[in-house]
Amino acid sequence: METAYLTDPGKVRDHNEDSVIIIRNEKNEYLLAVADGMGGHKAGEVASSIAVSHIGKRFRDLGCVGNKEDAINWIKEVVSEANVLIYRYTEEHPESSGMGTTIVMAVLTEEFLLFGNIGDSSGYVMKQGKLHKITTDHTLVNLLVKSGELTPEEAKEHPRKNVLMKALGAQTTVEMDVFDVELDIDGIFLCSDGLTNMLEDTQIEEVLNESLSAEDKVYKLICKSNNRGGNDNISAAYLNKAGVKE
Repeated sequence: METAYLTDPGKVRDHNEDSVIIIRNEKNEYLLAVADGMGGHKAGEVASSIAVSHIGKRFRDLGCVGNKEDAINWIKEVVSEANVLIYRYTEEHPESSGMGTTIVMAVLTEEFLLFGNIGDSSGYVMKQGKLHKITTDHTLVNLLVKSGELTPEEAKEHPRKNVLMKALGAQTTVEMDVFDVELDIDGIFLCSDGLTNMLEDTQIEEVLNESLSAEDKVYKLICKSNNRGGNDNISAAYLNKAGVKE
């Protein structure tokens, strides 16, 4: 296994509201998570930090996620806990009212692979050189695409494409989407929309197929996103099951 993660403020924003983490526990299980915060006066970075810090600490403390059913329950539970922590923070700090965060995460063990997401940060797998998106964006335009009111091409340029229908911290309860993914993959890639709004999936796939270290691939993707405008914070987490390609 080879892992790397990186976050960058981009070319336009004056501070970074994203948080990203990769953790391996004693049982050689992996947690990857990316959170894209939002809200007033730096509140977004508080929300994303609360989410990632809480989930990461709980993963470390857990030691082992158990069987697949245990892991699914744990993912839903820990995200619900993070949601409550963020919601309580806004109650105690009125100036941060309206803050929240997306979350996309993956848990990999020798027995199974699970993805979870809320919002529009994306989770992918690489399989036989092809990039496959696992998660579904919780956005207004995605709902309009599903209902046939917009085409995918129209959605990319829609003025309200960043309107979220679901986020951590917005309400007292939130439901996490969890995806059970087959283990026969080459890699896991998570990122915030600061990357996917700048690069097409084919461009991400091309870089992930290059003979580079995981660290260099993540760095190159963030550089490419900045070169195309970098109009948002950019974060990515990558796990390469095969290690460095020769």
